[in-house]
Amino acid sequence: MPPLDRRFALKAAAALAATASTAGVAAATCAVQTAASQAAMTPAAALQRLQDGNARFVAGQPEHCDLLEQVRQTAGGQAPFAAVLGCIDSRVPPELLFDQRIGDIFAARIAGNFVDDDMLGSLEFATHVAGAKLIVVLGHSECGAIKGAIDGVKLGHLTGLLAKIRPALGALKYQGVASSKNAELVQRVAERNVQDGVARLARAPVLAKLVQAERLKIVGAMHDLGTGRLTWTT
Repeated sequence: MPPLDRRFALKAAAALAATASTAGVAAATCAVQTAASQAAMTPAAALQRLQDGNARFVAGQPEHCDLLEQVRQTAGGQAPFAAVLGCIDSRVPPELLFDQRIGDIFAARIAGNFVDDDMLGSLEFATHVAGAKLIVVLGHSECGAIKGAIDGVKLGHLTGLLAKIRPALGALKYQGVASSKNAELVQRVAERNVQDGVARLARAPVLAKLVQAERLKIVGAMHDLGTGRLTWTT
């Protein structure tokens, strides 16, 4: 074989090998969660998977999967490895922030990401019934619901919703006139609200038994709207 042809053949072979390797990695990372993979995953591994996913998101290197194929593969059942309780804010979509896809996580969302009886029941389903190994209470910077709670906004059913966030402000024992114009106060209340959510979940008997049996981990995190990064608070 002439030298030029030989070099071309070697380059082509290397390219094919690299493509095959990449395809193999993609197939592995895009595989949908199954009962077997869920059962094999520890709470610590579930947390690491979300942390790695956020690192990819911040780096602008998300995994690209065939979502329609995942739809087909999960049509008969689901086995998510984690549950995220987050805010309805359009800038804080859990699946994107953690670079996860169809069938990977339960996503429960409400303005202000607080825990009430309905959210608690949903998370008991996600964990005790459906097998998720991790719960993340996800707050974020510049939260409108937190600001509304600080300012005591009154509006229809929103009034009652914001009242469920107000205890986080009271717990800080803030001295002075509370105002959403105080950016540091808004951040502190948002962080305390996450901490309170984690604490309430940890006290729930159904979840507490799972934690004690090392079948579940409950953590908090704060998302920075300006950078996309997460700070783990618990």
